Amino acid sequence: MKNLTRRIAAVSAAAFLALNVAGCSVTTGNPTSDGGGEREQKDEYRVAYIARAQADSFAAWLANEMKAEAANYEDITLEVFDGQADDEIENRLIENAIANKFDAIIIQPNNADAQLPYIQQAVDAGIVTVTTNPRVEGIDGASSVDANPYDQGAIVAQAALEQVPENANVVVLNGPAANFHGTARREAWEKEFFDQRPDVTIVAEDTANWNKDEALTLMEDWSLANPKIDAVISMNDNMASGALEAVKGKSGFDGMLAYGVDGTPEATLLIQEGTMTATSLQDAAELAQLNLKAVHDLLSGAEDNVSVNVGNPLITKDNTQEYIDLYKEAGLIGN
Repeated sequence: MKNLTRRIAAVSAAAFLALNVAGCSVTTGNPTSDGGGEREQKDEYRVAYIARAQADSFAAWLANEMKAEAANYEDITLEVFDGQADDEIENRLIENAIANKFDAIIIQPNNADAQLPYIQQAVDAGIVTVTTNPRVEGIDGASSVDANPYDQGAIVAQAALEQVPENANVVVLNGPAANFHGTARREAWEKEFFDQRPDVTIVAEDTANWNKDEALTLMEDWSLANPKIDAVISMNDNMASGALEAVKGKSGFDGMLAYGVDGTPEATLLIQEGTMTATSLQDAAELAQLNLKAVHDLLSGAEDNVSVNVGNPLITKDNTQEYIDLYKEAGLIGN
């Protein structure tokens, strides 16, 4: 919990809702290393953060926390770029960051497989490279800061074991295909919940790409085809909130359970009011702290490689107030 209080207070609600992202034109700069041996030491380092998509509430939160945390480092200038949930755009942004000769690049992949060769190009160019939320496996020389997505899904799935009624009908909302976090969270739900509850029936399942609007559209169709849905099982909070909005005020859906992951401010409010059931926190403030520390340690030579995970506490109605209080202090939730 202390990690939330350290930097989260620096972010305003306006910044959370509307992040100003930097452009991506190619400029000249100094090489980040001398091509081998000791890394060149500088008075100021240019760091690019390539975010997955600002339409994703968690990605927007993380990008703002990155900006806030970078302000703590006098020798780091951070520029943020929006991948717009598009592999082509994100790959082009990585190429531009390499051409711009940034000293370090932090990459939040949209699709690990699609970004992998471009991330490897950054490493091969001698640029400090960190993958985050999610990490990308199979890259020689990259560092990573992430969470354990299986554990994130498992802690929520385990809570659902006793909450979802017998013989329940449920719907499942998945993240993007081949996304490390989405795949591992879904695997956790399979092993920790569905394998233990053979009485539960999945009446509909589809990919909503972390997107609230896509989840809303799917849930509108599902609620018409299935007048009895006992629970929404979502691989993130954004999709869960979209599904809930789709059935808001609809007869027969009062009391429907809803589960997510991320612990976003919106989700904590939904849990407090009893609309959403539970989520697990993926602390954007802690991720930002660890990413900037990793970049600084790698650039300064204090570390050669970094691989670290944040925690994933469960948020339910019983403890949601402590998180809401922290978000209010940060300006992410109005008083």
